[in-house]
Amino acid sequence: MARLAALLADSTRAGFCLALLDGRAWTAGELAAQAKVAASTATEHLNRLVEGGLVVERRQGRHRYVQLASHRVAAMLEDFVAFLGPVDERGNTLKVATASAALARGRTCYDHLAGRLGVAITDAMTGRGLIEARDGFALTKAGMDWLTGPLAVDPGRLRATRRPLAKACLDWTERRSHLAGASGAQIHRRFRENGWIRRSGTGRAVRLTPAGAVALRDLLGIEDDTLLT
Repeated sequence: MARLAALLADSTRAGFCLALLDGRAWTAGELAAQAKVAASTATEHLNRLVEGGLVVERRQGRHRYVQLASHRVAAMLEDFVAFLGPVDERGNTLKVATASAALARGRTCYDHLAGRLGVAITDAMTGRGLIEARDGFALTKAGMDWLTGPLAVDPGRLRATRRPLAKACLDWTERRSHLAGASGAQIHRRFRENGWIRRSGTGRAVRLTPAGAVALRDLLGIEDDTLLT
């Protein structure tokens, strides 16, 4: 526990981990630019994160890509942020406040949707009996039929993993749970493939597109204009 805490105690390493929560593979140079540190400094911090098991690396040609080691690491980081409580935004610049609002509206939490968008989808699925939310989340038969029917998720993608089909993940901005697990990952994938969401900037904030708003209404009966702004 002390070793893990030491890894995350440095603000640059913590910033790298939060950036990697978008689920993508980043180069060391991209992370260095994001954190505004020298490339050599970024490499030193990334080596420590790799040695500590929080991050894995892939090399393609002369490029080094890094990403979070697993969805379990992502869930742990998101839980850490949720544990910290609301952030006091007073004194922040307009740019920071705008970025924070975008993250709260919709973002990726590693490989699933979070923020108001993720919670709205989760609430609608629960209300329609697609998810059972008593002790955690469980995907119902109706939920499986919805995923593989109207949403057109390949059943093989749901079976080809040891992850739970549905898992509750505490949302650090909404203070409520959104859907994670294999089904959450596939919902995010289908929304991305269909152009129903777009990345907002270079971070993990996502924006619902007009086509996505139509899909939410048709698939889950969600009509919320604030998800578009």
